[in-house]
Amino acid sequence: MTISRRDLMILSGGLLGCGLPAAQVAEGRIPWYQTMRRCGQVNFNERDPIELNIKEWLEYWASLKIQALLLNGGGIEAFYPTCVPYHHRSQYLGDRDLFGDFTKAAKARGMRVVARLDCNYAWEEAWKAHPEWFERNADGEPARHDQSTWLFKTCMYSAYFTEQMPAIIREINTLYDVDGFFTNGWPGAEGPSRCRCAECRDTGEPGTPQFRDRHLARVIEIWKLWDDTAKQKKWDSVYVGNLGGGIHASTDLREIAGVAGWFNADHQGRTGNTPIWDCAQQGRVAQSVMKGRTITNVTGAYANSHPLWRHTSKSPEEATMWMAQTTASGMVPWYHWLGGAPKDLRWRETGRRFFDWLARNERHFVNRRSIANIGVVFSERVNAFYKPPGGTDPSEFLQGLYYALLEARYPFDLVHEDDLGADTLRKYAALLLPNSALLSDLQCRQLETYVASGGSLLATFETSLYDEQGEPRSDFGLSRLVDANKSSGVEGPKGNSSYVRILRKHDILQGFENTALLPGAEFRVPLKTSGPEPALAVLPPYPAYPPEMVYPRSEPPFEPAIVLRERGRSRIAYIPGDIDRTFWRSGNPDLSRLLQNIVSWLIRDHTPVRISGEGVIEMFAWETEPGFALHLLNYTNPNMLRGWFTATYPVGAQQVQAELPEGIRGDRVELLRAGTSVPLRHDGRTVTFTVPSVRDYEVAVITR
Repeated sequence: MTISRRDLMILSGGLLGCGLPAAQVAEGRIPWYQTMRRCGQVNFNERDPIELNIKEWLEYWASLKIQALLLNGGGIEAFYPTCVPYHHRSQYLGDRDLFGDFTKAAKARGMRVVARLDCNYAWEEAWKAHPEWFERNADGEPARHDQSTWLFKTCMYSAYFTEQMPAIIREINTLYDVDGFFTNGWPGAEGPSRCRCAECRDTGEPGTPQFRDRHLARVIEIWKLWDDTAKQKKWDSVYVGNLGGGIHASTDLREIAGVAGWFNADHQGRTGNTPIWDCAQQGRVAQSVMKGRTITNVTGAYANSHPLWRHTSKSPEEATMWMAQTTASGMVPWYHWLGGAPKDLRWRETGRRFFDWLARNERHFVNRRSIANIGVVFSERVNAFYKPPGGTDPSEFLQGLYYALLEARYPFDLVHEDDLGADTLRKYAALLLPNSALLSDLQCRQLETYVASGGSLLATFETSLYDEQGEPRSDFGLSRLVDANKSSGVEGPKGNSSYVRILRKHDILQGFENTALLPGAEFRVPLKTSGPEPALAVLPPYPAYPPEMVYPRSEPPFEPAIVLRERGRSRIAYIPGDIDRTFWRSGNPDLSRLLQNIVSWLIRDHTPVRISGEGVIEMFAWETEPGFALHLLNYTNPNMLRGWFTATYPVGAQQVQAELPEGIRGDRVELLRAGTSVPLRHDGRTVTFTVPSVRDYEVAVITR
């Protein structure tokens, strides 16, 4: 494959970053998967050699215009006549070669084929021959699959990963024309299980930095080994691991991204109280580490809820919104079904409609850069090592701030905690740290440098009160920056949560003109600080019951509820309470408004894209190869925070004001989902236009 000089300039930095030799970049060769835009997968089960109809499946995948197809090769079970010892063949395979026949037919239709492997379990015959390959429980017994008695869990530190899996990759590479390899369920994004085999017995406990570091080093070692093995046949073959986790990830995705040419997020759907924007968050997380290189996200077409039904269809509205978020956040949709002889076919038309639309508008999804002036720090170390007061999920701090930013309709990026250098941060007018509790001395200095160079910053709660290993500091690592010191340990509610007293007028208090009291954070770090009188002070908790006792007992002490500072072009806000987490748990709109006002103050009310209109909308703004694309995701739905979308609730006109990248002179706005266009008005690089309505998802594009 060859590309233009302009495309080469766009891609070369990312390609070199993922390990592609400079000579190949200079020759204009790029890996096939870097230009892939649509991907599909059928996941074989053991009976499929006698039940699956290859021709029928290929007709379906061709109707989706997919460019890459994932097919089960082996690992747990081989779907081809393997000669690798202890590589268990499907009992229904007989003399057939399901993987080989399907691969050959797919290649004849112009599709790339990626062999799906599963490295996590092996059969009893392997256990008997090589017990050293397997994980052990605390009692020394082998760890079994929790829903079977015949599968045993492999240990990633064993020769199963360094010898058996490379042997399977080499065999498939030798026998078939495949373009890459993917492993189901490994390495994951939330850390490994505890193994007590001889290799792992003395490696420490899960949840410690030492355990995480050892795990990460092994992941990098195995990833490189499998990728090198895949490339023994083709320079642009690739090993693809199974990642994801979204804002709950803790593995250190940035380190893994350093060796990954292709990041796959196995983020197939939502269940329970997961908000609808969970997939968009996954895209933001992956973008923060892949920097424009290939990211795919799996959408399960089946009912991946709880309880689980893996052979019935997900609602079309839910699946469509999941694929829309995938696309809007800059990932490549990967549509997935389990089993080769489905009885429920309702999912097929859902995928066909969306993928056909993608193919017709493919050029508008080739993104160059995100257009945002706000960065939100995402911390995997907080997920791994921090225990919030109240015993809740560490991701709730980010979740609350995220929701407030959605309500404010700000374009923003997630920034990985280990990517705080000047090259990354200089594009942001403001950087937001939702309880980035674990920061190294180096990270604290990087943030000081960012502010000294004119950037503004918001930090909440225990930000910088722990080092990168989770060890507590006696005071904030950012105490000089936020101009505050910790006066005592974290305090929590006593009946009521704390309140906030308004002491003086300030821009952050717009909309609070008729009150002297606001809801405060559930937990807070008491502060001591010098300087001018704060705009807000803490009113400590007092009893909530009985009604006769609900009043403050004494004159409240002077304790700042926020520290606001201006230094040259920089503005700094530090909130000692867990306002972000408290908003997520309570839904109190005053907390969201206060967060939005603070962000507006930090950026001096300047945003590159402003949208006004009704509804709950998430936006992504991109400079694209053809020009500019604004993605609008309509979350206005009774099932926004729980369950599935089962209907759509269109919202009315959305007025847009956007600053276009240099060189875009388009005289109209195309609405890709509506299939129409609307006029726009230019004022220099700023344009204004109206999107008449948004049903579920709209993409407004302006070409050069």
